[in-house]
Amino acid sequence: MSDWLRSLFALSLCSFLALPLAARTAPAPAWFRGNTHTHTLWSDGEAAPEYAADWYKSHGYQFLVLSDHNMFAEGERWKRIGPGRNDMRPETLKPLLDRFGKSVELRERGGVQEMRLKTLDQLRAAFEEKDRFIFIKGEEITDEHAKKPVHHGAMNHTNLIPPPGGASVRDILERTVRAAQEEEKKSGRPVLLHLNHPNFGWAVEPDDIAHVAGEHFFEVYNGHRGAWNYGDHRHKSTEQIWDYVLAMRLGKLGGAPLYALATDDTHQYFRDQAVTNPGRGWVMVRAEDLSAEAITRAMLAGDFYASSGVTLEAVTSDQGGMKVRVAAQAEVRYTIRFLGTRTLGDRLGEIGIVLQESTGPVAAYSFRNDELYVRATVVSSRKHPNGYSPEDFESAWTQPVVVHRLTK
Repeated sequence: MSDWLRSLFALSLCSFLALPLAARTAPAPAWFRGNTHTHTLWSDGEAAPEYAADWYKSHGYQFLVLSDHNMFAEGERWKRIGPGRNDMRPETLKPLLDRFGKSVELRERGGVQEMRLKTLDQLRAAFEEKDRFIFIKGEEITDEHAKKPVHHGAMNHTNLIPPPGGASVRDILERTVRAAQEEEKKSGRPVLLHLNHPNFGWAVEPDDIAHVAGEHFFEVYNGHRGAWNYGDHRHKSTEQIWDYVLAMRLGKLGGAPLYALATDDTHQYFRDQAVTNPGRGWVMVRAEDLSAEAITRAMLAGDFYASSGVTLEAVTSDQGGMKVRVAAQAEVRYTIRFLGTRTLGDRLGEIGIVLQESTGPVAAYSFRNDELYVRATVVSSRKHPNGYSPEDFESAWTQPVVVHRLTK
């Protein structure tokens, strides 16, 4: 499939719904909200897995990936209740008991009270509902080079993907991509791999991402307040990284476009405005049904957008241009920016410029055909109630439409 057709498929969100019922050959796709980066007491999160699951389900999410570090929620594991960093703290046990009562398994061993962690299978039995809420199996593949953290989120795979290590950060990226591809072949299931928080620890350079052709997804918005989404005077923001990678791949290096997610990276559940709270960023996926297979395949096709609070009604594109329509809320103003990189003959122009900006819930951009790609960012006038930064405004990010290339 060509880049143009792939982008058109991924972003033509309303045309199918406009068809007469008789003309439809498959059920109409629907939107599903989910988070792909969530931690629990299985690794370094502070909440029991059922508490995390209950938070997301009760707040209107349809799917959730428990992405604990280098592990699945499987087997028998007991967590000590105590004041230590890796313990379940007594003050977090009370709300769990208040909510789930006798289903919480406790024991005393050697004078120490412990709680048994719920497995993914147990969570599925307790929380999953057809067409309402599912889990997608996943992990955070947690690696490092020279004390630089290199983390990937993986979802919908069968077997754990061990961190492969490497001689450099770029080597780790390449090895992790290959490991995920091998797992996909082994399991016979579609597997989605996304690079987590590239600016965390200033670990991953934009050129590293651009040159690893198999890196197709990354987090443009991570709710962890140590993720450095906005960069600093020496480092690009994650949006600038995104534009740089797109420009390099489409203008110089060849390769597929890079798609973007928003995630929570949740660790803390019991204190508002903590370093890592739930509800900061998510993805909206347009899939045929609420199943792990359908959600993963839709995301692999780019049929989703990232959000920290703005909901979109439609993003459509054709050979002439791109249009965005927001599901507007009363008394909220919206700024829609179309961004991209133009070419100047056979070379790149300035990377990641604002091609057009307008206010209101609907905006259209006409391609000049000198753009390598066009993507849209929507920023509302409403402050995020508990965002990555206290200065965050609720936003949304569409996936890029590839207009033309300078290189194959």
